[in-house]
Amino acid sequence: MKHAPLPPRRYGAVNWLGLRTLVLREVRRFAKVYTQTVAAPVVTTLLFLAVFVLALGSSAAPAVGGIPFSEFLAPGLIMMAMTQNAFANTSSSIVIAKVQGNIVDSLMPPLSASELVVGFASGGIVRGIVVGGVTAICVAPFVPMHVHAIGWIVFNGVMASTLLSLLGIAGGVWSEKFDHIAAVTNFVVTPLAFLSGTFYTIDRLPDPWHVIALFNPFFYMIDGFRYGFIGHADAHPWIGAAVLIATNAALGTLCLQMFRRGYNLRA
Repeated sequence: MKHAPLPPRRYGAVNWLGLRTLVLREVRRFAKVYTQTVAAPVVTTLLFLAVFVLALGSSAAPAVGGIPFSEFLAPGLIMMAMTQNAFANTSSSIVIAKVQGNIVDSLMPPLSASELVVGFASGGIVRGIVVGGVTAICVAPFVPMHVHAIGWIVFNGVMASTLLSLLGIAGGVWSEKFDHIAAVTNFVVTPLAFLSGTFYTIDRLPDPWHVIALFNPFFYMIDGFRYGFIGHADAHPWIGAAVLIATNAALGTLCLQMFRRGYNLRA
């Protein structure tokens, strides 16, 4: 007995089922190897903390604006762990899929370019926030973690994870092999992160380096996140918020156009 063919499925303006499936796939992808994706960044952060605070000693690590150096340093290290892992999640997901030839599994389903960007980025954002939360919990026994403004902590944490997730998508789509994404990490992400004021206040930089630092979007996410903990910022938090929103909008548009045009995605 023949059965009538199934009618085409209607998804509406947004394919919520497909988007949810993509997000869950990206989250489960890093959760399955949590020792590598969550535990390892925590250990790295604690090592940085040990080197810069314990090994250097109080004489080499003076207070910053009346705030102990360890309390000044900790938020920056947490943010660095968050953002680097958000970038790693999206970039590795796309590059691995392209190298293995299964990127078609993400492109063939009825998902629009915007849904693909949101889906991939959401996985990176979740990983960044999870790593940041676990890292903060592990750092707390060694460094007093005060909360000056929880809203700025949440805002900058989410916006920074979004920024690096979108950058990871753009880098992953542009890359054709692992060497390419490693180049993006080594020559873009790492330099911007280390020159963002994570380990120092940019007020101590002479011109023109102080001015150059103000053009680094990584500086604003570190600065705003730190302000949420210790109440000290080198730039006005609202300026940093505007920079992060504008940067995310630009990166989101870039990623959207890459998927719409199939840039480096179609054979």
